[in-house]
Amino acid sequence: MKETTTEQTSHIKDVELSESLLKIAKRELREDKCTREQSLEQLRNWVLKNEDLRNVRCDDTFLLRFLRAKKFSVPMAEQTLLKYLNIRRTFPHMSTKLDFLEPRLRDLIEQGYIFAVPQRDKHGRRVVVINAKGLNPKFHTSCDQAKAHFLTYECLMEEQETQITGLTHVGDFAGVSTAHVTNWNPTEFARIFKWGEQSLPLRHKEIHLINVPSTLKWLIDFVKNRVSSKMKNRLIIYSTEKELMKGVDAACLPQEMGGTMPMREMIELWKTELLAKRDLVLSLDESALLSDRGIQRRSSYNSEKSSSGTNFVSQIESIEGSFRKLEFD
Repeated sequence: MKETTTEQTSHIKDVELSESLLKIAKRELREDKCTREQSLEQLRNWVLKNEDLRNVRCDDTFLLRFLRAKKFSVPMAEQTLLKYLNIRRTFPHMSTKLDFLEPRLRDLIEQGYIFAVPQRDKHGRRVVVINAKGLNPKFHTSCDQAKAHFLTYECLMEEQETQITGLTHVGDFAGVSTAHVTNWNPTEFARIFKWGEQSLPLRHKEIHLINVPSTLKWLIDFVKNRVSSKMKNRLIIYSTEKELMKGVDAACLPQEMGGTMPMREMIELWKTELLAKRDLVLSLDESALLSDRGIQRRSSYNSEKSSSGTNFVSQIESIEGSFRKLEFD
């Protein structure tokens, strides 16, 4: 028998969002009170009636993830919700059991591999810092790495303001080694990269990279060639911290990257956030997609067995083979 979570929180009122947020939502997402309420009702009814869904949350905060990511196109939000549940079903070892207190995952957070800065930038966005030095490829697997990303994004997607304003990413590649690149199975990396972009309801507004070794250029080019032109234009590489601070508010950077607050303090505050949302994130595992028959697929996205998919994976394998021969600066 199909089960769906029917407990719902009250609808979000306009007064709960600041005037500046309401303006951003209207300008960038076509969101207003009427559109929001009508779209929520349509999406909620679809979830409750869909026999392929089980125990899917129907509260406003969860459903608005998908509506806002797709600018309140209900059919597109439905597809993204199905794909979101499908990636959790297909890659459960990477996207479920996101327990912050699990030793391996907690160590990655403690080491500062990925964390959200407590301050928002001038656009009201949370800034996610990814620090290569925080990952030891001799100890942490690609699965650990992926879970750290999924955990971070699940927590941030619960924030109404972040759903509206989106995210800024700052990646520091200092200390990266060949082992970091070859930590992934090429086929799995290709699949999780492609599926993740289509399945997670996130608004990636800016991506700033620093300390990128020249030998990583192939990988950066590979990624840039597989995202939309809009995303490609949002990816900027800097050669110095001084340049980075021209693109990112200094208050949103760790002291070690030219900011003011020590990274350790930022990590401790992020751990507090993760702990506060631990039960909520773990409860997501109760949701299930019983069949992927409702997912619409374009022919070019059918599977890695198609010619385009095979080419996608073979390029990853070629890059991995090349990196095994390189020594990083």
